[in-house]
Amino acid sequence: MAGAVAAGGLTATGAQASPAARTTGVGRPHSLVFDKTAYTLRTAVLPSADGGTKEVTYRFYAPTTYVTDPLDAAHQSLVISVPVAIDGRKVNTERAPIVFANWVGGYFPVSVAEATGVGEGIMEMPNGQVLENNGNDTNLPKLALAAGYVVVEPGARGRTLVDGEGVYYGTAPAVIVDLKAAVRYLRANKGLVPGDTDRIVSTGTSAGGAMSALLGASGDSPLYAGHLRQLGAADASDAVFAAAAWCPITDLEHADMAYEWCWGEAQLSSTGTLVDQNLSRELRAAFAEYQASLRVDGLGGFGRLSARNYDDYLLKTYLQPAATAHLSGLSSDARSAYLADRPAIQWNGKRASFTWDAYLAHMGGRNKNVPSFDGFGLTTGENNLFGKGTVSARHFTRYGLDHDTTGLGADRLDKDIPETLALMNPMHFIRRRHAGRSRHWWIRLGTSDPHTSLTVVGNLAASLSGLGDHVNSAMYWDAGHATNRDPAAFLRWIAEVTGSPATHR
Repeated sequence: MAGAVAAGGLTATGAQASPAARTTGVGRPHSLVFDKTAYTLRTAVLPSADGGTKEVTYRFYAPTTYVTDPLDAAHQSLVISVPVAIDGRKVNTERAPIVFANWVGGYFPVSVAEATGVGEGIMEMPNGQVLENNGNDTNLPKLALAAGYVVVEPGARGRTLVDGEGVYYGTAPAVIVDLKAAVRYLRANKGLVPGDTDRIVSTGTSAGGAMSALLGASGDSPLYAGHLRQLGAADASDAVFAAAAWCPITDLEHADMAYEWCWGEAQLSSTGTLVDQNLSRELRAAFAEYQASLRVDGLGGFGRLSARNYDDYLLKTYLQPAATAHLSGLSSDARSAYLADRPAIQWNGKRASFTWDAYLAHMGGRNKNVPSFDGFGLTTGENNLFGKGTVSARHFTRYGLDHDTTGLGADRLDKDIPETLALMNPMHFIRRRHAGRSRHWWIRLGTSDPHTSLTVVGNLAASLSGLGDHVNSAMYWDAGHATNRDPAAFLRWIAEVTGSPATHR
């Protein structure tokens, strides 16, 4: 790519002058050259994936802005942690894979600006609230550092950021553009950034899981070029070697229909009532058309997936194996007690079995109304995600627009919506067999997670497998949102797919 020369000599993709909305000063380009000497040596006792702890001495590189012309340097920065010794034994990170761990959740802004050590990224929620660890039940950056990997934690803009003129500057596609720019910064500094910049493994949960999947699916796509140029991103690849996604909230333009197919006949957990079944049936019918259009075969030789057989596919491929693994891990007495309270779950001594209706009853209900994502009143987080300029929220599906209750009176979606949806959806790239995608995928979801449809993970995994990619997908029985029950297995998986040992000692 042609581009302007950034401070420090590395090429940026056409950095432009800062508009008034920028929160950094005009005329203050940031260097894209990584200073490998600018670190603080830290020692901490960190949790390890085997359930114990390890004393880790590591180099901590303080927040570094990853574009030359940031809109918001407080969010467009990253931190890097590099293990030096683990339990007193030296670590060689020359060939270590890089775990690129984003803290995105709810499509809110993420910052590492105040981080003083590994695993301290925060998600910024409305009203000044912050959520450490993105609600995850594990701190994956700490676990990865304790296993000997280089860990990079990027900040990123999010949907609630507003400048002094009332302009929303973190709505779609800002978050994925920022994450891509951060990957480009790392790859442009190959040989300076510790670890193997050709072996970057992206991770994320919830909306962050969606962004991790999107990073994996869209590597080096020219569709983002203009957005990256505006920030002065490095002229380097933004492809990642592998992508891991926990409970990804993605495929948003089809999420309402998928949600109704999955949870339409389940009661709202907050009220114990059914949602409007006329709306639910309409969306379920739309899902049947969408699923047929994918022309995707299920894992394990299941055959073509459709709205008619997807429940059977989920039972056989994910739900019953998850229940079997859970019950097999219980003591005989604990298993008997569990099954006594759940007579719809059958156990033959080796495997669990149950019907789809029994699973829905076991689940306990849905946690979103209808529609779940493109709200008729423009009240959802996803409506805000597709806001633009001084408009805080917009419809992004024809169904949502046709049922609008705000009285705005629009008769068509805004012209930029289709392109923006494509930039935010990994399925857009997967369906087109995008050549720059990752070839290694780790995908997980809890079976008690009604934040989106189970078919979102099902289609993501099946579509990638159909392209010949290496896909490791599974569900955790009785696990809710943002759950990671097998971090040790994940860290071993990184070693397997990258060809590097899990601990570089």
